[in-house]
Formats: sequence, C-alpha cells, structure tokens
Amino acid sequence: MASVVNINDVLEGHVALEVECVDRLLLNAYVPGLQVPGQIVRFLCGHLGHPIPSPALLGRIGDRFRAETRRFARAREIPMFRLGSPDRSRWDDRKLDHVRPHLERAEREGRFGVVAVVVAEEFQRVWSARNRARKPGVASLELFWEKRRVGAYYFYILDREFGPAFIKICTYAPWTTKVWVNGHEWAKRQALRAGLG
Repeated sequence: MASVVNINDVLEGHVALEVECVDRLLLNAYVPGLQVPGQIVRFLCGHLGHPIPSPALLGRIGDRFRAETRRFARAREIPMFRLGSPDRSRWDDRKLDHVRPHLERAEREGRFGVVAVVVAEEFQRVWSARNRARKPGVASLELFWEKRRVGAYYFYILDREFGPAFIKICTYAPWTTKVWVNGHEWAKRQALRAGLG
C-alpha cells in the first residue's frame, strides 16, 4: 500500500531560497491633533490665528496643496493624470496600470523618486460644518465627520529599496495619508542585490 505524500515532503531538501514577507504593506497616517471638533477649532484659531473657525479655511489649505503639487510636478516634468472612477469590468483599469509605463521608464533610466501623480475623487471621512444659529448674521458652527467625495492625490514613487510605491494624500481635513509598498518587490530587489537571479 502506497503512503500519502504532501507537498512539504516533496520539497524537503530541494528548496534553495525561501522568503517570508508581507505582500502589500499599507501605512495609514493621520494628524492626531485633528480628530475631534475642539482640536479643529484650536488649529484654526490658535495655530493659524483666525478669529472664526470657518471650514472655508480648511478648503483654502486644500487649494494651496493642489496648487503647490501642480507647481512641483511642472518644475520636475512629472506627468499628472486625472482619473475618473475605474472600470471594474476591466482588470487593467487600475491607477497603477496608468502609471506603469512611467515607473518602467524610470527603472530603465535609474531614476528614483516621484515619477507620476494621479488625481482622483474619492469618498473620504472629512470634517464638515453647519451653522446652528437661528438668527441672521450670527454664526454658531457645529463641526462633524462626514463621508464626502474629495480630492485624493497619489504620488507614485520608484524607490531604490522597495521599487514601485505610492503616497496618497487626501486634500481636505484631516488630510489622511496612506503609504503603500510591496514586500515582494522589496524581496526581489534584495535578492538581485545579493546576486540571486
């Protein structure tokens, strides 16, 4: 009677390289001091020096960020893409698919850093305000969290250690940020550096 063999028994003694790592690593970043309404008021009035904690001031910060990003990209000749909602019926309509040629060209040229910027509109949890005053000319603002469609900027990067990565920044308060890297890309680059094909 033959014994049952599993894959571990078959590979025993035949594996030359074994790598254990995460596939995708996603770091979520946020500003801890902007998570409750009082902190927003303190930021707008105390830190920025405005007499009224108007949410319009938060919009101005986003406008300045967008303008500075355009200047940054123009000065360095970095392409910017404005993408609509992805076509989920197509596998090749992801943000990464649109910037892949730029990442590949940067890799061939040995150029590291930001290689493309993708501008998207996405639902994010952001601060909103409403006037609770009942008298005309009086403002009594209430700050609250709301899921709204706002701008998100993806800075696609070619990193010497991690390969393709991106930093995503929401353009409205509290300016949540995500950093994405791929563990397999990191392992591949470390293997190539060590002379392993």
